[in-house]
Amino acid sequence: MDCSPWVRFALYVTFCVGAAILVMRGVPLVSGTEDLIVEALRLDYALYAFFIAMSGVAVLELNLELAARRNGRVVLILGGILVHLALMRGLSLIGEVNGLSAELSFLLTPFVLAPMVHTVLLGRALGIFSTIYVALLGVLLRPTDELGMYLAVSLLCGLVAVQALHQTRRRVQLLRAGFYAGLMALVLSMIFGAIDLRSVMQRDAMEEWKIVGLASATALGMGISIALLVSGSLPVLEGLFKLTTDISWLELSDLNHRLLRRMQLEAPGTFHHSLVVASLSEAAAEAVGANASMCRVGAYFHDIGKLKKPEYFIENQNEGDENPHDSLTPTMSALIITAHVKDGVDLALKHKINPRVIDVIREHHGDSLVSYFYRRAQEQKRAELEKVEKKLENPEDLPKVDEKNFRYPGPTPRSRESGIISLADAIESASRTIKKPTPAKIRALVENIVEARICDGQLDDCLLTIRDLSKVKEVFCSTLRSMLHSRIDYPKDDEKGRKSDLEKRAAEEKKSAAKPKAKSEIKNDPPATKAPVAEPKPTAALKSTTE
Repeated sequence: MDCSPWVRFALYVTFCVGAAILVMRGVPLVSGTEDLIVEALRLDYALYAFFIAMSGVAVLELNLELAARRNGRVVLILGGILVHLALMRGLSLIGEVNGLSAELSFLLTPFVLAPMVHTVLLGRALGIFSTIYVALLGVLLRPTDELGMYLAVSLLCGLVAVQALHQTRRRVQLLRAGFYAGLMALVLSMIFGAIDLRSVMQRDAMEEWKIVGLASATALGMGISIALLVSGSLPVLEGLFKLTTDISWLELSDLNHRLLRRMQLEAPGTFHHSLVVASLSEAAAEAVGANASMCRVGAYFHDIGKLKKPEYFIENQNEGDENPHDSLTPTMSALIITAHVKDGVDLALKHKINPRVIDVIREHHGDSLVSYFYRRAQEQKRAELEKVEKKLENPEDLPKVDEKNFRYPGPTPRSRESGIISLADAIESASRTIKKPTPAKIRALVENIVEARICDGQLDDCLLTIRDLSKVKEVFCSTLRSMLHSRIDYPKDDEKGRKSDLEKRAAEEKKSAAKPKAKSEIKNDPPATKAPVAEPKPTAALKSTTE
């Protein structure tokens, strides 16, 4: 259903007909107009709306095909525009019923409702699309003398809101965007003369000042009210259409999540590895325009499956501990290693982790080969073959080494974010093996791993272009250089060195004095009547040490 072309076609037809009906019902008419003329005008406006909506469908299908690929998103885009038009019509009726002035009725228009929703949920391109089409369709609902002003104000306010909401990570940005949009509507209304400022300059213009103040409050209040409405509806829309905003990704990146706390205690090596992968993938995603917040969260959770058997992974083994893989066959070791993907998916489903993060867990190894244990199995098979050649073993007892048994279950990465995390995971693990890292060694490592992943077909479905991969490699190299930098070997302090030398000398003299003298030495001793030999004065260095 979500990808059915027939369902999508039905949604397109519904949108075009719905726009025509909304416009036909809301055509502004002049009092005293004959019924035949009224019907003709309504029919004309409905046709205008129908064909404008058809052009919007064509733009969506031809130029925004990624958004139109899923029918749920089509419902959100086209339905959002219809809701915008319906709310616009409803507020216009409220103004007419309450006898509001023309300028207040105009400023009550929700200029930025659909653009704000689509920008936050679907991105800037869809926000600009809805800005254009709510302006083109909404102009048919305004009186004839306001057509040009409404078109200009709607377009500019929508573009201001879209620009203000680029990479929205905090809810306060929604309020700021609503305020900017309201301020833009107010300024343009003054420029176009909807709010008469010349009357304010006259004497005794208290009533005019009240009108200007009320219009300003209406414009700014409407913009902020729309922002609050969008902020409150975001959780519902995210759950309904299975979308995640940057605001939600930021909330999900909290390291106090139950699984991440378990990882800190039970698999500290894996936890540290995940933090480094998160830094690498987030920087690379920002460089290519992918979702950096999603990359960070996905990297935090991509290895949670290792919590089931953390001791079987090298990063969690302490130096000197027995490696549990030494007592296992390579096939069994590979089975345990590859099982952490399935275990991670099970844990994520149990804890209701975001579905896109579950996709990262499932895809971050693709169907790549566990090369270490595969080569180890081949070496064991070669050793067994030698025994068979020497007729020490039966050929039927030879182990079968099937490459499929040493590959992850897949699938391969299917999004740019998943592909970036997959590369960052492999590169971070391999970087631990570099002895005395240099920029040349780091670059060679990154180039080799990326080239091997491309040749193995692991990046065929992740939508990363050659240009993207080039940027990703540059970011990985620069980030790893900063992480694996060397430290200066500080020399010992000279004074401390002198002090330690003098202490060693004093200990040696004390040790030699404690030894018993030989007989030859006793015979040559001076007589007791002889004056004692004066001891040498201590040097300045010895004085300083004794003090």
